[in-house]
Amino acid sequence: MAHIDVAQIDYYLSDGRQLLNAASFRVGDGAKSALIGPNGTGKTTLLRIVAGDLKADAGAITLSGSLGVMRQFIGQVRDESTVRDLLLSVAPTAIRAAGEAVDAAELAMMERDDEPTQLNYAQALADWGDSGGYDIETVWDEVTMSAMGMPYDRAQYRAASTLSGGEQKRLVLEALFRGPDEILLLDEPDNYLDVPGKRWLEGMLNASPKSVLFVSHDRELLANAADRIITLEPGALGATSWTHGAGFNSYHQARQDRNLRFEELRKRWDEDHAKLRELMLMYKNKAAYNDSMASRYQAAQTRLRKFEEAGPPQAVPIEQNVNMRLAGGRTGKRAVVATKLELTGLMKPFDAEIWFGDRVAVLGSNGSGKSHFLRLLAGGGTDPEREHLPVSEVVIDAVPHTGKVKLGARIRPGFFAQTHLRPDLQGRTLLEILHRGDEHRDGMSQEPAARALDRYGLAKQSEQLFESLSGGQQARLQILLLELSGATLLLLDEPTDNLDLHSAEALEKGIDAFEGTVIAVTHDRWFARSFDRFFVFRSDGKVYESDQPVWDETRVVRQR
Repeated sequence: MAHIDVAQIDYYLSDGRQLLNAASFRVGDGAKSALIGPNGTGKTTLLRIVAGDLKADAGAITLSGSLGVMRQFIGQVRDESTVRDLLLSVAPTAIRAAGEAVDAAELAMMERDDEPTQLNYAQALADWGDSGGYDIETVWDEVTMSAMGMPYDRAQYRAASTLSGGEQKRLVLEALFRGPDEILLLDEPDNYLDVPGKRWLEGMLNASPKSVLFVSHDRELLANAADRIITLEPGALGATSWTHGAGFNSYHQARQDRNLRFEELRKRWDEDHAKLRELMLMYKNKAAYNDSMASRYQAAQTRLRKFEEAGPPQAVPIEQNVNMRLAGGRTGKRAVVATKLELTGLMKPFDAEIWFGDRVAVLGSNGSGKSHFLRLLAGGGTDPEREHLPVSEVVIDAVPHTGKVKLGARIRPGFFAQTHLRPDLQGRTLLEILHRGDEHRDGMSQEPAARALDRYGLAKQSEQLFESLSGGQQARLQILLLELSGATLLLLDEPTDNLDLHSAEALEKGIDAFEGTVIAVTHDRWFARSFDRFFVFRSDGKVYESDQPVWDETRVVRQR
């Protein structure tokens, strides 16, 4: 029976702030439990505590069954690691240690070929076999065939950095679901996956007998694959936890009902507290001139003291109040006009017209050219005029192409980069970023800057460096900078990937109120349903428009 018990976990940050406050929940045998909550509440930290990477300041973690972990960095591997290294990093501990010993022995053999080194290498190979290494290689052969279309003996020495983020995720997830571990911890397993990959992940979660605790912000994945929702809720003394014992479809109503009950209980407690205090003060006044009231005064004091010592009921969880005021402005009727546009090596020539006010979702598999198309628009099109230059300092790489794509009058493109790589923001606190401004937006004094950060739920991070923020916090700051820049064309590359549920909903409301044109690359099925036009980039290079989201590339609704 594989399960996780998390009991009364407290965790303090290095600056003394409490991040987690008595977080408690249970993941039962075979359960698929989703861990959600606002960015920065400690979801990844809690997963690291369960995995044993961090030590809690109080509380206990109890596990039954072996543990497999997919950490957050998967999908961002850019070092010299190979496919074998990536698979070894998520293998059971004994196999991982034996594999590392074999690697070290092989390096030693390359440097010196003496008898002790040969004996050490032979022992390492024997230990590899004893630990189950050759058996796991059989599994890895199935993994690489499924994820990469090639056998393990051909794939093992390929650099992991040559795989896309989605391919890295798929490779590791295949290994974990096919591997021997009975419990899986998955930190944002859906990030970088395209929609077919997300559907595959949903199928694996539903079919697997393993107990799984996963962090995700993808509302469609939560609705389709989680059988219970564990929420980290911000509080004055750190985040507490609450478990909804059913799926995501009933989650919002259950949470609303729970908060209403807390409000009613707190209201009653306040009323009773006021009555007891009023009674105590009345007897105090009477006892001042009537000795017979002294005993009643003491009894009233005792009742009030015990009532206050018991304390109020649980407070209503602090709600993250994110308010995105994306303003925009009037532009020419034609926002974007593409004529025989072809991105070299990615797509075949296509024509398109996007009008002022359109909400266009760009869909398709990874590697089909969607982000390249967005970057071409973000740079001002194929022949940008001065008014079409980007409204931020983000570096936009050139996109090889033929044909033309032209932006309309008064179009000012604002680009949201999926990778959050912003060298222009590195080494600066959020207040510094807003205070200094740049060539495209005015600097702000401290008070207006603090108010703007507060609207985006970033007030507490105002003195933090940009690179120290979580992915979701970096995403919110990028959107705030777009708001302040005066962009009239929003170009959003996977904007909801790292946003928590509340922030994603706030972005949808902000886009709805935006006076301008929005083009977004997305694999977020829930988010895509809020758009009214859909460009589909097929893996064979064809581009067409659909009147509804299309996630199956074989389906062509209307050819353009």
